Amino acid sequence: MITEPDIPALLRAAARNNAEWCAAVSRSGHFRRALWCSPRRTPPLYPDAVTLVPGVSAAEVLAGVDTVGPGCSVKDSFASLDLAPAGFEVLFEAQWIHRPAGAAVPDGGRLEWDEAEAPGELARWEAAWGGGESTGLFHAGLLREGVVILVGRDDRGRIAAGAVVSTGGGVVGVSNVFARDETDIGSAWAAALGAAARHWPGLPVVGYEHGEDLDTAVRAGFSPIGPLRVWLRTAQARPGHGLDTA
Repeated sequence: MITEPDIPALLRAAARNNAEWCAAVSRSGHFRRALWCSPRRTPPLYPDAVTLVPGVSAAEVLAGVDTVGPGCSVKDSFASLDLAPAGFEVLFEAQWIHRPAGAAVPDGGRLEWDEAEAPGELARWEAAWGGGESTGLFHAGLLREGVVILVGRDDRGRIAAGAVVSTGGGVVGVSNVFARDETDIGSAWAAALGAAARHWPGLPVVGYEHGEDLDTAVRAGFSPIGPLRVWLRTAQARPGHGLDTA
């Protein structure tokens, strides 16, 4: 069990939890000592590698992913890598967030919430999340123990908001929080926290956010605990900076 004030342990647990979620969505990759990585390109919006501990070298990360084809991305969980010599740019920076186990759950707002249990419902959830049609990114294999996909419906029965909570790494991770109407985003965070408390009441809750979404998470009771970066490969490696020396 993680001691709540142990920030280094929480950061490692958050990274592990997020990597397990990325692996589940991607249906590819493998875990090594210091990172999860996929030798083939992962689905859009999901990284090809996630570092699990501080101090991983760029060479170790890049050796586990495909840097030949376009679009390689790396989640630098401790904001400690320099992948620029290998042709990467920082796509965005964010903060890992944490909320203690047992903290009071905020009010759920106006929406009615339940949990997706069938592939058809999951496809409708994905369409609402992405603002279009389902692509199968969120596949039926995600409807399993350890993952809860929350569906928030308005008074006309339409999917208006949602979130994912998943266990792994000794914590509960919150991700993919969305609301079609900005006034419902607080309800989505409240629903995620309520699900975490019901299913895994003794575990701390983690995730990562940036910008206005980070502000919303803080209002829901989370605290920022450390930075991360997501790198995207946009160019060729600089001369003399191949995989062995990047």
